[in-house]
Amino acid sequence: MTEHPIIIKADGATEVFDPTRLMMSLEQAGAGVHSAERIARSIAATVHAGASSKDIYSRAFAMLRKEARPVAARYALRRALLELGPTGHPFEDFVSHLFRKEGWQVETRKLIQGKCVQHEVDFYAAHPEQNTYLAAELKYHNDPSYKTDLKVALYVKSRFDDIFSCDPEARSCPIDRGLLVTNTKFTSEAIAYAQCSGVELLGWGYPIDNTLYMHMNRLKVFPITALTTFSLSEKRLLIESGVIAVDEVARDRSLLDVLHLSSERVGEVLAEAEGLLES
Repeated sequence: MTEHPIIIKADGATEVFDPTRLMMSLEQAGAGVHSAERIARSIAATVHAGASSKDIYSRAFAMLRKEARPVAARYALRRALLELGPTGHPFEDFVSHLFRKEGWQVETRKLIQGKCVQHEVDFYAAHPEQNTYLAAELKYHNDPSYKTDLKVALYVKSRFDDIFSCDPEARSCPIDRGLLVTNTKFTSEAIAYAQCSGVELLGWGYPIDNTLYMHMNRLKVFPITALTTFSLSEKRLLIESGVIAVDEVARDRSLLDVLHLSSERVGEVLAEAEGLLES
């Protein structure tokens, strides 16, 4: 039986390289069984002890990109969220777009009066059909190894407590639920505290049955940075012009005008966008 090498994860921890797990992640992104198996086998043959998970991911992405750009784009969604930075505002706008697709009416950076002080919440949403009102704090990280920890959960809980304890008639808007959202992961302590205190969490891998990744795939809402046909500078120009999601350019190609692309490049972009949205 062949022993698999020990590799280094993004957070510095080590784990045994598992080609089956790599193959499953490729299939989850939309790669065919044979394609995923071939890529995983090719990478497994050359992985050495001490290799980084980032290098393994980059190699798998490059191989997948040659075969099917939309599948590669889906495989790279976590990295695409990291490319929305460096500030957290594009991530706030992306999460707002995601929730609007789900039927919420959303406002960002809204001032809400608490019992003691006024708070600016990153995200405020109302769902008319459900008669539900939601306030959320968003924590954006550029580093995939960074986890939203207990002190952040404690801080968010104290803000929501001040808002919830305020006389409803004194508030500028009603709130039923408090949510903490991140583009990466939560520490186990943050999860334990949130479960005990009633703070709702939404992150890359949490909650296990309804993660941020699952939200994106279910609603077909993906960051514009997911498209592999763009350069980093082109992605930045689109974000600066207010274009945040793939479905926006698929719906209105004029949003690409800021890039001054050739008609051939526009065709490539739209083909990848439509392929991602339909997969």
